[in-house]
Amino acid sequence: MIIELGHFALILALAMSCCLAVLPAIGVHMEKAVLMRTGGSLAAGMFVFTLISFICLALAFIGDDFSVAYVARNSNSLLPVYYKLSAVWGAHEGSFLLWCLVMSSWTLAVALFSQQLTDDMRARVLAVLGSVSIGFYLFLIFTSNPFDRTLPFFPSEGTDLNPLLQDFGLIVHPPLLYIGYVGLSVPFAFAIASLSSGKLDAAWARWSRPWTNAAWAFLTMGITLGSWWAYYELGWGGWWFWDAVENASFMPWLIATALIHSLAATEKRGVFRSWTVLLAISAFSFSLLGAFLVRSGVLTSVHAFAVDPERGVFILWYLVIVIGGSLLLYGIRAGKMGVSVGFGWLSRESFILANNLILTVSAITVLLGTIYPLIYEWFSSGQKISVGPPYFNMVFVPLMLPLIVLMALSSGSRWRRTTTEVLLAKQPLRLLLSGVVCLIFCLLTSTWNLWFLAVSFISIWLIVNLLADVRFRLGKRGFAGLLKQTPSYYGMWLGHIGIALSALGIVTTVIMSEEIDLLMSPGDKTQIAGYDLTFEGVERVMGPNYSADRGIFEISRQDRVIEMLYPEKRLYSPSQNVMTEADISVSFWRDVYVALGEPIGNQAWSVRVHVKPLVRWIWLGGILVAIGGFTTILDKRYRRLKIARQQQFRSDTPVQASLA
Repeated sequence: MIIELGHFALILALAMSCCLAVLPAIGVHMEKAVLMRTGGSLAAGMFVFTLISFICLALAFIGDDFSVAYVARNSNSLLPVYYKLSAVWGAHEGSFLLWCLVMSSWTLAVALFSQQLTDDMRARVLAVLGSVSIGFYLFLIFTSNPFDRTLPFFPSEGTDLNPLLQDFGLIVHPPLLYIGYVGLSVPFAFAIASLSSGKLDAAWARWSRPWTNAAWAFLTMGITLGSWWAYYELGWGGWWFWDAVENASFMPWLIATALIHSLAATEKRGVFRSWTVLLAISAFSFSLLGAFLVRSGVLTSVHAFAVDPERGVFILWYLVIVIGGSLLLYGIRAGKMGVSVGFGWLSRESFILANNLILTVSAITVLLGTIYPLIYEWFSSGQKISVGPPYFNMVFVPLMLPLIVLMALSSGSRWRRTTTEVLLAKQPLRLLLSGVVCLIFCLLTSTWNLWFLAVSFISIWLIVNLLADVRFRLGKRGFAGLLKQTPSYYGMWLGHIGIALSALGIVTTVIMSEEIDLLMSPGDKTQIAGYDLTFEGVERVMGPNYSADRGIFEISRQDRVIEMLYPEKRLYSPSQNVMTEADISVSFWRDVYVALGEPIGNQAWSVRVHVKPLVRWIWLGGILVAIGGFTTILDKRYRRLKIARQQQFRSDTPVQASLA
């Protein structure tokens, strides 16, 4: 009965999304305030019924209801309860139910926290979100229903959750990633609502900014946690492999990064209005494209949901309708809403424009590398090729260096016009200081690689400029001057510092990492990067649903024991899958990473050891970037949006509203 309730609630959520797409839009067309204001109740109904559906599926997992096909394929009675809960989104059907729950949550949040909008604008935005939701619910119910039963015959025991997913990463990574993915539908909805209303002014940018920053921050956190999860779980020590599914989340992040900067310029100066709308459409379009790549079956990846390719046809048509319709509306309306606002070559607007161009080109570069194997396979009658890290490193990394240079200079720029004297006056001293720090950094690491020097110098220069900007804002008032800055400034500062730290971590890890693969027997000792690794043997341990051979390793340096590591080779009983669980000695400056391989002979084992300097800086930088995004939302300007005048709509009164 619980499963049938969940299925019925999902159908009711679809009905609510249809009503949300239609009734507020009719209210705008007929100028009926009553219909316009139905959006909030319909959004709440859509969320409640989707939540009920999600809870019902979770109860099926907790109760080991293997009559449900999805539960039988992705759970087992021996699975710990916390993994049973995360298994709800561990495969295609349940993860898309989570997608719909996140979508309904964003829609409800817009309904609750957009009371400052005029009735007609709020109705348009909610109608767009309802229209987008219809496609998601149709896809879930008709092609990916998680409530399908296998009655009257069903297994007495489940197959088990993929051992790769039996990890804390599954609990936090997909929800955060989906909140970011789906959250990009909100600026998309604001953009489409503004185009349809014919009011493409700076007001829509101010309305969109907090929502865009929130979605972008969640997406940043999701990508960062995904990188960390892959690093410690897959057993090969890599934090990013330019996998096609990794790229599927990275491409919308690049476009969304351009969007949050462009929105700032549109709000402050009224520039780039049409371009900003196009970025809002593109960011959500890339999110949908990512869903297609992951769920269509066209990709083979450890991250992908290997599903029936026929489902990909549904998503492909949905892509055509949403993206094609949005671009058609953009083509019709955007050209009529241009605005001429002047700015100088060294102004902040110019830096944002250059930032947007580099990020957009970067996203297109990643897109080409991701879909080229699919295009080649299509035209070559099934022949397969792969585009790997060499391509992306060759074309993507050179684009990032000028971007960091722009970030370093932009902190001293001004809106409209910046004189050369103001922008460059103190740069020689800062460049000299950056060079000295970079030299010390290279001496400490004993590394003189050209790429290492270039990236380290530019990243340190960015940090120096950001610290100098803080010093300037302190002025004579000390910390009182800094406290007067807006949360938007703090968010920008944290975000740019985070990028610099990540860049330093990436270049140091890539250039300076050391690794060895060797055969070790109990008592054997090896040395790597100044660390001594002693293998003390293997012990047998039992987990809740697995048995494991656990290696015992001692990490020491200069005869001082630093840490004991216990990597495992696990055999999961229900599925008979063998998994490698690495163990890591963690510090702020380096990781020592040990993975246990296969047994060779009686007591010998293959062992993989990595020493990765500054690898933690990669994720520290990503976390700071995400915190910066969340910090901007605290800006009081977004809570002080006031409607100067809002017409109380009647059936015979035209819509008139304005933003103070």
